[in-house]
Amino acid sequence: MNNEWLTAFVLHRRPYRETSYIVDFFTLQEGKISAVAKGVKNSKSDRKSLLQPFQPLNVQLAGKSELKNLRSVESAAAYLPLTKTPLFCAMYINEVTNRIMPPGLASEPLYQAYTEALQRLNDEDAEGNIETTLRQFERALLEEMGLMPDFTYDVEWEAPIQPEYLYRLQAEHGFCRQVEGQGGSRAFPGQALIDLAEHVYTPLSKKVAKVLFRELLKTLLGGKPLKSRELFLRQPK
Repeated sequence: MNNEWLTAFVLHRRPYRETSYIVDFFTLQEGKISAVAKGVKNSKSDRKSLLQPFQPLNVQLAGKSELKNLRSVESAAAYLPLTKTPLFCAMYINEVTNRIMPPGLASEPLYQAYTEALQRLNDEDAEGNIETTLRQFERALLEEMGLMPDFTYDVEWEAPIQPEYLYRLQAEHGFCRQVEGQGGSRAFPGQALIDLAEHVYTPLSKKVAKVLFRELLKTLLGGKPLKSRELFLRQPK
């Protein structure tokens, strides 16, 4: 790692001592890594301006402990100038990635999903595609964590999901058909599950995915609220 250049984005940075930052990087080659950027907090150097979210980077890190030292950083591409709702959505993506991804778990599919999500949020027509962009990234994150259920199979009846029925999700097992008069957990239309299995995001399947994915993410996030969601709710309408 001392000589290797890593492809990276900044997920978060926080002050460290008087002149430094601790920076959480999401890298293609090594997953999430935290490093000390020494002496940049009060400087006007390029290093400080580069160490911000949504800036594609190449970085060199050094050290044998879990907390590395930042040796070098350079721009890998143009900064993504996100604003308004796309900015808050990108902040949400950064926050859930930083809180859920364990250090050192490299995942090329998730890194690709992350970069594609930022690029789509930066597109001119991002506002119209935000729901799909967020659901696709949440899905990639849940798949990496091994929590995405099988959208095609009824685990109780041992049969394919049928579009005309409603289904409940049994934790750690999968979907099972809701029988008449059965209460309890929320039920999802079979057609929406079939669409999600095929990565088709209709208005109905997007609504189902929003509820379902966020319920699954709660098990990883715990009870601590998301700061990015609070900021979004506080923004002027």
